[in-house]
Amino acid sequence: MSADLRPETILAQAGGAMDSETGAIVPPIHISTTYLRDPDNQYRKGFAYGRADNATVRQTEAVLASLEGAADCLLFSSGMAAATSLFLALSRPAHVVAPRVMYWGLRNWLLHGAPSHGLSATLVDASSLDEIAAAVRPGETKLIWVETPANPLWTITDIRGAAEIAHAAGASLAVDSTVATPILSRPLAEGADVVMHSATKYLNGHSDVIAGALAFAAKDSLYDRARGIRSHHGAILGPMEASLLMRGLRTLHLRVRSQCAAAMTIAQHFAKHPQIEEVLYPGLESHPGYAVAARQMRGGFGGMLSIRVKGGEKTAIATAANVSVWKRATSLGGVESLIEHRASVEGEGSPCPPDLLRLSVGIEAVEDLIADLERALASAVSK
Repeated sequence: MSADLRPETILAQAGGAMDSETGAIVPPIHISTTYLRDPDNQYRKGFAYGRADNATVRQTEAVLASLEGAADCLLFSSGMAAATSLFLALSRPAHVVAPRVMYWGLRNWLLHGAPSHGLSATLVDASSLDEIAAAVRPGETKLIWVETPANPLWTITDIRGAAEIAHAAGASLAVDSTVATPILSRPLAEGADVVMHSATKYLNGHSDVIAGALAFAAKDSLYDRARGIRSHHGAILGPMEASLLMRGLRTLHLRVRSQCAAAMTIAQHFAKHPQIEEVLYPGLESHPGYAVAARQMRGGFGGMLSIRVKGGEKTAIATAANVSVWKRATSLGGVESLIEHRASVEGEGSPCPPDLLRLSVGIEAVEDLIADLERALASAVSK
């Protein structure tokens, strides 16, 4: 499709992909694991073996690359596979700078798994460019990793400022933009080198696919090594999952905008609620990262927020126990609204206050979501 088309059009038409043989407007699913060689043993059609490549996967990658303004995109079997593959693609030994507040699974891997691979990590308050800069080790730091908005406190990192720090040190900047999605943020346009998505979340949007993505500003050596690691480790996404992901992407813009609007309404409703200590949402002007978020996010501030419940941990857990419309479940970005007591999930070392509940806003009627949370809060307090 033409490069000047808007994201909505690219998404709705799956990047223009269709079946040239039949004219079907829904692309076929290519499930073959192996491909016919040419008579001289070459693979001129570009496909050799399913562990390294697949036509359905390529189609979905092309749509994501277009959305991010990337040179290319690689899909992986999970968000963790995508993230760890990027770290493993760094030349070793390597020092990386990452946030204290980030997806807990990756933070734990950086602290406990990465050292055995010749990687060391310094965790910082990534909302502070001064802290990021102070953590950089000239000649040693190969990657600065940021997540913005950052799960589950929804802190904001200045992508442009972080990119300048990284490049001045000869390092790359990677941005976990899972919560922002390409609808709200374009990190590559802000100077980032790589964008990562847990495509399980908003990109798919239906809680039925595990997937990850890396979008690269350039097909450089880091891209080549990440692509090689994906093949060697067998971490490519399956064609069925890629097809479901493509289906989910077709409505990404509609879902994200609806979720952003509902999240803002919920944040504003509970910001001065007598039973809420604090609402953490970058769309509120009281949020310390509001000005940066307003500059680098367009069309909304995301569908995620957290609330801190008065009465502490017991009241927070009791609130989650008494919802009916909200569902007590891990994950985020689906069409259904989820609530979770993150400190219990993350365990020891979690930066989450014990009174915090993480909310992933779905596409239900916002009035029903607010009423359900109001009832749950009242029940928790009465008990």
